[in-house]
Amino acid sequence: MDVLFGRNKKEQLEPVRARVTGKIPTWLQGTLLRNGPGMHTVGETSYNHWFDGLALLHSFTIRDGEVYYRSKYLRSDTYNANIEANRIVVSEFGTMAYPDPCKNIFSKAFSYLSHTIPDFTDNCLINIMKCGKDFYATTETNYIRKIDPQTLDTLEKIDYRKYVAVNLATAHPHYDSAGNVLNMGTSIVDKGKTKYVIFKIPATALDRTEGTNPLKHTEVLCSIHSRSLLNPSYYHSFGITENYIVFLEQPFKLDILKLATAYIRGVNWASCLTFHKEDKTYIHIIDQKTRKPVSTKFYTDPMVVFHHVNAYEEDGCLLFDVIAYEDSSLYQCFYLAHLKQNFKENSRVICVPTLKRFAVPLCVDKNAELGSNLIKLTSTTARALKEKDDQVYCQPELLCEDLELPQINYACNGKQYRYVFAAEIQRSPVPNKMMKYDILTKSSLTWEEEHCWPAEPLFVPTPGAKDEDDGIILSAVISSDPQKPPFLLILDAKSFAELARAYVDVDMHLDLHGLFIPDADWDRRRQAPSQEVQDRASDHHGASPT
Repeated sequence: MDVLFGRNKKEQLEPVRARVTGKIPTWLQGTLLRNGPGMHTVGETSYNHWFDGLALLHSFTIRDGEVYYRSKYLRSDTYNANIEANRIVVSEFGTMAYPDPCKNIFSKAFSYLSHTIPDFTDNCLINIMKCGKDFYATTETNYIRKIDPQTLDTLEKIDYRKYVAVNLATAHPHYDSAGNVLNMGTSIVDKGKTKYVIFKIPATALDRTEGTNPLKHTEVLCSIHSRSLLNPSYYHSFGITENYIVFLEQPFKLDILKLATAYIRGVNWASCLTFHKEDKTYIHIIDQKTRKPVSTKFYTDPMVVFHHVNAYEEDGCLLFDVIAYEDSSLYQCFYLAHLKQNFKENSRVICVPTLKRFAVPLCVDKNAELGSNLIKLTSTTARALKEKDDQVYCQPELLCEDLELPQINYACNGKQYRYVFAAEIQRSPVPNKMMKYDILTKSSLTWEEEHCWPAEPLFVPTPGAKDEDDGIILSAVISSDPQKPPFLLILDAKSFAELARAYVDVDMHLDLHGLFIPDADWDRRRQAPSQEVQDRASDHHGASPT
């Protein structure tokens, strides 16, 4: 499995033209921009965890039936420091680095706990965020990096802390109908409190001054106090409807004291995360109008959730769908030693990821009997059982298993919807199939091919589409067959039938998340490869499939 997890991936700085088989829809014009780890060894040092790898951006530009590919490492401060030293000198999630103590990010002497949080990495390897006309590579720290989506050049380094008091932030923001960015992060021991902070970045600067940074107008919508000052919940994403925000405070917790002393103790940050199987998962519902959580205390069984799928309101209830695990074993599986051993033994090493639907009543009848089900919807079997002390226990409906990296038609985000497009994982945490799941009929369609490992399926709607699944699916596919080059796969989202694929003779990596930028979102003249670039690309024509 060296092609998946072994060697470092090479950059493709100049666009290379792909060999296209099948027929790409004529309306599909734009760029698929993706992000993920591409380098796990620097000099004679290696990262321990797959999520630690240095960020490698790559893109597929689709224009008039042709596809051009390029890739480039994010020139983060982390990347530059490591390459200059020819070894890993900046710590990541699963790898503690020990550089020159005078330069060590943990070496500052602090007298108060609020000052012992380390300066985290700016290795933004998880996702791509759009903010106004700009694009940013993101991770789960307080740093994001502005990038040029055409050249993949790395631009400004942005510290969220200059605009909102958060030490950590999700790489999965939401976008409202006006294009404003909604995100949340954790403020660790700030003024004696640890809080979860929900904030909004306007799509454009409020004063409309050309060149003004919208981040300067970041606004805090709501803050929720952590149930524990020194043990806040880990979270990777959250849900949103037209009127509410859904946040799960789960028993997968970060130990602040361990984090503050990790360097001294010689352990990595991952060791500071612990799943507390005896604890509950608390469901926070925040009213966007009042900017306050609803007063009812909702909770469910202990679980770990990385990806919310969608949420919506129906007849006085809020429904939300998540991919849930019974424990935190997924993170452990992505240690590179575990990944390689898993592929060698071909055995299941993670608990089953399950698509679960929860339903919570937005108004609770105080006269309802204890133990009664407060959900009267016929569209779900999810229940909400009234308990003492204004508490409600939420029991989910189990929809489907073995799904991860869920995507929807984002036009349906926060609204009632029907289809989930996801990667399918079974024995290994690395996807080997893609699935379209129909929530209404509980049926599914799949795509798979031997020795192929598809990335997250991304839905792009047909212009003027009326049906929720009228569009195409894009996925970058790695092949472990040395005779078959990697390719961009294009599926019809309705039938899941293959429309086309674009083979590229490059060293492509497994990515995590990204987005599609339609030509309408930027100046087409700037994006279109020049004749000189096209000529160079033709000299590196993608290999034909074998």
